[in-house]
Amino acid sequence: MVYHNIPPVFDKNSEVLILGSFPSVKSREVQFFYGHPQNRFWKVIAHIYGSPVPTDIPSKKKLLLDNRIALWDVIGSCEINGSSDSSIRNAVPNEIAALVMRTHINRIFANGATSYNMYNRLCRDSVGIDAIKLPSTSPANAAYSLDRLVSEWKSHLLSV
Repeated sequence: MVYHNIPPVFDKNSEVLILGSFPSVKSREVQFFYGHPQNRFWKVIAHIYGSPVPTDIPSKKKLLLDNRIALWDVIGSCEINGSSDSSIRNAVPNEIAALVMRTHINRIFANGATSYNMYNRLCRDSVGIDAIKLPSTSPANAAYSLDRLVSEWKSHLLSV
């Protein structure tokens, strides 16, 4: 069993929650979300909000919190081979409902199909908010260019 070792990013002003599935090996090593340099998450968020791409953890947190975004993963522990979402077994969810209750979160977005499916299976009923599935920022999602990811994410994140 592998355990999630990264606390959620949020504050009392958070209105949007972005959920990944489970941290990659690289993210677990660096102790922060989307730590693999090929993952496009930070580039996408920076483009949407007109900010420089953050390079350290404090600036990544600031980018999220300045834009009322909370960030976490659906899964708190699981069996996984490396970083492969398709190998996830015996997933135990994080306490998403408790996080939502401590904030103003009213919209939830899933970064890719695995986080979306796991959220619906493990968390949706206790949270009470439907998630919107966004295309994964993972480098494995080669069908989406950076521009296409930014366009798709922006249309959802900036809609009210």
